Amino acid sequence: MTVELPCPLCGSIENVAFFHDARRSYRRCQRCQLVFVPPAFFLTRAQERAEYELHQNDLGDAGYRAFLSRLADPMLARLAPGARGLDFGCGPGPALAAMFREAGLHITLYDSFFYPDEKALAGSYDFITASEVVEHLHRPGAELSRLWSLLRPGGTLGVMTKRVIDADAFSRWHYKNDPTHVCFFSDSTWRWWAQAHQAELELIADDVCLLRRSGHAASVQH
Repeated sequence: MTVELPCPLCGSIENVAFFHDARRSYRRCQRCQLVFVPPAFFLTRAQERAEYELHQNDLGDAGYRAFLSRLADPMLARLAPGARGLDFGCGPGPALAAMFREAGLHITLYDSFFYPDEKALAGSYDFITASEVVEHLHRPGAELSRLWSLLRPGGTLGVMTKRVIDADAFSRWHYKNDPTHVCFFSDSTWRWWAQAHQAELELIADDVCLLRRSGHAASVQH
């Protein structure tokens, strides 16, 4: 059965019931395969912020640093010295940005709750990171398109988010239980998005993907 509930990524109204539990229902888009939570189940901004303030992300924690390295390492291997980037959705303690700065790169912070500097979204960047961010977005289509527009030719968008496998695995998946997680990408979803934006896609591990904008990167000025 289909309902007229637009997919928040691609806008299609062709979506079907995917899973439900005691708290929420989940739909799957038939076009881009995004699994998403209907808006009726969204938290308020105050409730969202309260959840994020519970996070304790300390760069001095070796385990957390290793976790962030899953995104940082493959990006650093592909970036030119002195590259300029944006850490989108950096949270209250921007640990990932600190790792890029340690590597000698320039990085700007943006978070709608903790670093709401709109000027950061008017710049242009060689790379953009979104670590454990896209699953929280109420309008992922609009937000990802905006980030893509900020990338210079040859630039890279690096995303860390766990990916959907199938409905059976989803039913046992802890990731869906966070009330701030409202959209869930699969390999197919990222392939659809890459094709729609003429991006070069690399799926790395099971929770990291890199999307490269076509064109040649400009030489970095030191």
